[in-house]
Amino acid sequence: MSEHGEVSDAIKDVDAEAAHTTAHADRVATPDEEQTADAQSGALTDSVREHEKDMMETGANVKGEGAME
Repeated sequence: MSEHGEVSDAIKDVDAEAAHTTAHADRVATPDEEQTADAQSGALTDSVREHEKDMMETGANVKGEGAME
């Protein structure tokens, strides 16, 4: 941003392109990454597992942006 708060044309172009882009994952995890994640899952404590479960249930039941029931 410039000294006067003006937005450059380059930023405007990137913003315009991003506004028409659908969100998506970058890529699928490699077998090596999956194996590492599986190996690390054993390091989680029961309280972390419970918290993750609670958050997944909360996220699945959200009725609108920021609304929890």
